[in-house]
Amino acid sequence: MDRLDEAEYEQRAQSELLALRDALDALDTESVEAELESGILSVEFLDGTRFVINSHRAARQIWMAAARSAWHFDWSADAGAWHATKTGDELWATLAAAISEQLGRPIQLSRTG
Repeated sequence: MDRLDEAEYEQRAQSELLALRDALDALDTESVEAELESGILSVEFLDGTRFVINSHRAARQIWMAAARSAWHFDWSADAGAWHATKTGDELWATLAAAISEQLGRPIQLSRTG
């Protein structure tokens, strides 16, 4: 994956977390609530389950913990997206799949703007 300098990492990670929060807020469901604070995006469900997506500055990655699994996403300039180091999974698709599984029905996350 492509190594970002610190300033570029900060800009890309923050804008990605903001876009994810906006996409989660736009879901047509009251079952999911998203809150972004200090580089940590918390996704909470009615049953108390919580997923966490956060900016990990030291590694210049976005980390996600959901459904007893964890991913570390690196920026790929070629793909224009964040991809998991070990699996190649893309961040948005991975989060949508985890939320779909948690809710027991398919959801789709869409970028706005």
